[in-house]
Amino acid sequence: MGRSVRENALALLGSKTVTGPPERLPILHFGYWTELLDKWAAQGHVTAAEAAGWSDGNAIDREIGRRLGFDQNYYQTTGAYTGLWPPFAEMIVEERSDGSYLKRNADGVIVMERHGAISIPTEVEHILVDRGSFESEYRPRLAAVPERLDVEAMLDFLRERQGAGELVGIHCGSYYGNIRNWAGLEGLAYIAADDPELYAEMIAVNAEMSFEVTRRALEAARMSGERFDFAHFWEDICFKNGPLVNPAVFRELVGPHYRRMTALLADYDIDIVSLDCDGSIDLLLPVWLENGVNTMFPIEVGTWHASIAPWRERYGDAVRGVGGTDKRVFAQDRAAVDAEIDRLLPLVEGGGYIPCPDHRLPLEAEWDLVRYYTDELRRRSARLFMGG
Repeated sequence: MGRSVRENALALLGSKTVTGPPERLPILHFGYWTELLDKWAAQGHVTAAEAAGWSDGNAIDREIGRRLGFDQNYYQTTGAYTGLWPPFAEMIVEERSDGSYLKRNADGVIVMERHGAISIPTEVEHILVDRGSFESEYRPRLAAVPERLDVEAMLDFLRERQGAGELVGIHCGSYYGNIRNWAGLEGLAYIAADDPELYAEMIAVNAEMSFEVTRRALEAARMSGERFDFAHFWEDICFKNGPLVNPAVFRELVGPHYRRMTALLADYDIDIVSLDCDGSIDLLLPVWLENGVNTMFPIEVGTWHASIAPWRERYGDAVRGVGGTDKRVFAQDRAAVDAEIDRLLPLVEGGGYIPCPDHRLPLEAEWDLVRYYTDELRRRSARLFMGG
């Protein structure tokens, strides 16, 4: 019997937890915008119930992925909850005559949304503006309380997915992106300038909570005889022209927290540590590599043409990647898909890399083109492993 998706993925990414070469390329995805699932439901590819009930790694996700020819969703993680606990109660604070409304979201941010719109909400007001608001509203929500970790649910998920031969990660939280969400980009810049001690303290408090609850999750898995395949962070702190944080400040204030976590992960035999950051990440990449984060995701192609190729040229095998498939080809034609596969296969052959659509599949994606991509990528990549 051949190697599982899990074993092949770890072998491709160079994990020391498996031996021998990979036998084939896992065909991975990163989920869908809900509007796309609604479109596919109207076209008869999925049911309305599936469109409404989909989430990363659930049974519906696995079934839709199977029909499309994917092996699994890469973003299949479990572990402790590392957001605000408890989250702010969501509530409508104002209805407007133009069809828009103001809502307080779970992060305590007042956002403007519009009925029927699918764009990212506009941030209007933030509670987190200074030390007083941090101490009263946010620090209490960053305690490492036991309620953050449902051990049995975590272990059930881990055993079920790994039992099916799938890759499962432990989610380690966010060391900067969540704070940016809570305070807003501009607001966080003001805090950094007006109260640098608070700025560093917010980062440290959030990182300490993430570390402690992740440690508990890792230990609970070990005590039960289980082990996670990889670790994963979320940040989203870059845009098309580069980082939304000064790289030198990021290295000084955030880097040590990554190093502490990745050292803990190594103690639990986890050597693939990935991070989800959209945008152009090149200026932050060395900070992550220096501190034990070695796998970049989802490598957005965008207008800046991100690719693992120049990173491998500069940093060698220290950097691995999952992602980098230009999702825009799924709104074009088979020739565009073929050209994209032609571009990706040499990157696969170079090692340390698994293609995956470079973000959620958007509204424009066509079912038949996605299915064509999975079939062709599987068929054409097979020749790379014939001698393995």
